[in-house]
Amino acid sequence: MGERKVLDAKASGLMVFICMVWGLQQIVLKLAAADISPIMQIALRSGLSLIMVFPLIKLLPGTKLFSKEFLIPGVLVAILFSIEFILVAEALKLTTAAHTVVLLYTAPIFVALGLNWRLASERLTNIQWLGILIAFLGIVVTFLGKESSSRTDLSSMLLGDVMALLAGISWALTTITLRLTKLSEVHSTQTLFYQLLGGFVFLLPIAILTHQATIHWTMLAIGSLAFHTVLMSFVSLLIWFWLLRNYLAAQLGVFSFLTPIFGIIFSVLFLGERIEHSFIFGTIMVMLGVMIVSLHRWIRQRFHHAESIK
Repeated sequence: MGERKVLDAKASGLMVFICMVWGLQQIVLKLAAADISPIMQIALRSGLSLIMVFPLIKLLPGTKLFSKEFLIPGVLVAILFSIEFILVAEALKLTTAAHTVVLLYTAPIFVALGLNWRLASERLTNIQWLGILIAFLGIVVTFLGKESSSRTDLSSMLLGDVMALLAGISWALTTITLRLTKLSEVHSTQTLFYQLLGGFVFLLPIAILTHQATIHWTMLAIGSLAFHTVLMSFVSLLIWFWLLRNYLAAQLGVFSFLTPIFGIIFSVLFLGERIEHSFIFGTIMVMLGVMIVSLHRWIRQRFHHAESIK
């Protein structure tokens, strides 16, 4: 593989596009929920995307999808992926899409904490611990600053927020598993295959057993499935993996923080959600903390550079 490049206009444009798609994910799930439940949407999109991804797997040389060394961690990743979206589906029933997308994207904080515990090379720096502190204070602010017309609504929203946060932790555990197992050695399309397979195999029976499998085939339901299958689970992820193979990951990471911002904007535009001032303040703290944790090397380099030219 050649040396990774710095971001250019093409890569920046693609990152803005996929961040918009990712920011729309929870909004579209909630928008179509009356016609097709979120968990059923995720199950079907996983199965349909799997059909699209499988031919790409066959093109990869030497791929061993079902060998023991890859299958066991693959099953674990599939389970964690399914748990994440079960929690997302339930969170969307109880809280706003804006809250869900922001709390889901706390995952990098928990990835950093998990890898700090397991890998000497991933020990957290003082700058990263500061970022984690800011992010957790932001989470507290988003939880404590809720406004609602009744105690019941407030309790439901709080439970939904907890589920969204747990979904972020589940996402983090998926990432940690990918990093610490044999899956770190395989092509990213193979790991996507395991996640999509798990999303279909585990979530479809759960949707049926919990009486959430009913579908009203409206244009909204069909549009949601098309969006999630083609744009979300196939096109955007393939673009993301291509960018990771060709450009510097740290610079790509800067753009990924646009996703929660797009999520909030789209939740207001398409769902008419009202955003509390405390939530905006808490979101700023969370995103600032996540950026500090993820970009600590760049921050340290900039700080040392500024010191050297004084």
